[in-house]
Amino acid sequence: MTTVCKQTQPRPSGSGVRGRRPAFPLLAAVGISLLSGCNVGPKYTPPTMPPPPAFKEAAPAAYSAAPPGTWQPAQPQDATLKGKWWEMFNEPELNALEEQLNIDNQNIAEYYQNFMAARAQVREARAGYYPTVTANPSITNTRTSTTTGTSTTLIGPSSGSTGTATTSSATKTNVNTNFSLPIEASWEPDLWGRVRNTVREFQSAAQVSAADLENVRLTAQANLAVYYFELRGQDSLQDLYNRTIEADRKALDLTRALVETGIDNDEPLAQAEVTLRDAEAAGTGVETNRNLYEHAIATLIGKPASSFSLPVKMLATPVPAIPVGVPSQLLERRPDIAAAERSVAQANAVIGIEKAAFYPTLDLTGSSGLQSSMITRLFSLPAFFWSLGASASQIIFDAGLREATVAQYTATYNSQVASYKQTVLTAFQQVEDYISTLRVTSEQISRQDSAIKAAQIYLDIATARYQEGLDPYLDVITAQNALLSDQQTRLTQQVNEMTAAVQLIQALGGGWDVTQLPTASQVSSKQ
Repeated sequence: MTTVCKQTQPRPSGSGVRGRRPAFPLLAAVGISLLSGCNVGPKYTPPTMPPPPAFKEAAPAAYSAAPPGTWQPAQPQDATLKGKWWEMFNEPELNALEEQLNIDNQNIAEYYQNFMAARAQVREARAGYYPTVTANPSITNTRTSTTTGTSTTLIGPSSGSTGTATTSSATKTNVNTNFSLPIEASWEPDLWGRVRNTVREFQSAAQVSAADLENVRLTAQANLAVYYFELRGQDSLQDLYNRTIEADRKALDLTRALVETGIDNDEPLAQAEVTLRDAEAAGTGVETNRNLYEHAIATLIGKPASSFSLPVKMLATPVPAIPVGVPSQLLERRPDIAAAERSVAQANAVIGIEKAAFYPTLDLTGSSGLQSSMITRLFSLPAFFWSLGASASQIIFDAGLREATVAQYTATYNSQVASYKQTVLTAFQQVEDYISTLRVTSEQISRQDSAIKAAQIYLDIATARYQEGLDPYLDVITAQNALLSDQQTRLTQQVNEMTAAVQLIQALGGGWDVTQLPTASQVSSKQ
């Protein structure tokens, strides 16, 4: 990190006055031109984290031994996600929910207001570029009183003596009125970049806030999609239990008929009864999880859980081919990486603020205005007054306070660099994790379908042999449980596959990129 000192255009602007009348704005403008532009803070260089050339789990070799139909990333590799990434799943209900979430989600609303507050802080910091001007008009009345006496000299007619006697007195009241219209200005020129680095600090903080907003938005969108597919998985599981209960009820009726005709005894009837009741109990419990996911979706879209419901629908959505691109693109796609990088820039600007404390400060003050004892003469030339002043200060001894402060914020900067690199590493890990999860889960589903077919054949054989009296009913129960277990596993894998697809899209940034991050000038504006 190096010290940067350069001449720049002055931030504030002043205008001259006619004639030879001195004017503080003109001197201020000259002062800015001569003195501003030196930045003693470190020059910012974005941290680097070399990405790998490709995602290992997306390599063609990872799919060479996979069965047909196994999920693979979209080709070509330079394909990119779009903003409304959820439309890839072709689920109209999900599309409508996501649109409502973007409008009514309260977490998004909270982070949006945090971003607006961060933008306002930038404008607060920019106020340091300019002088502070105050006006203090006043009218002052001053009342004074004086007392006067009248003396008379008396001369005696006979004795010739003289004497003095006070015969009268008077009080005189004077009222003086003073009209004043002073304007005072004070300004501390940004000699060493303290104000500029403060502005940069808050600009970076506002960009962090903007990236956090997008990260919260993406997280809420992904959570909504996950809850939606989890809910549809519960609908499919409920349907599975309903079909299982119906099959168990038919098996119970068959067993009862065999017992009533004397072909079988009461033991298989009791076993069939237990199997049916277990399935009914398990099927009833599915509703609890469905309700929880439905309530979570309601909260995400800003609705009370009591007034929201989704119709039952089976999970039949295929996983789309997701374009994963290359790792270097990931650094530009994820809002959390953008937030981490902007946090580094913010920490760098703070170091510049603290380094400016090593250098002297200059305060310029001035005042001018009008003052007269008569309102009619207030705006005349003799009523005009002005004054200019300047003072400088420099800390001589602070027992190492400034050095310690710079060391503190330098350590904070290094900490933010490490945090940025860890964020990048975590992003690479998450993408690899979810690509692998998608591939492996897709393979599992393909093989699980074969297991379900085998379990169905086993159940058919066991049922037929029981009906012919060759095997006990316990074999039928064993086959039923095996089939139900395989079907449950298949549904779990299907939900996991959809969840992994959503999480992969989230790990890739959901179609966001750093070009959507507001620039420094944009976060400084009032719009």
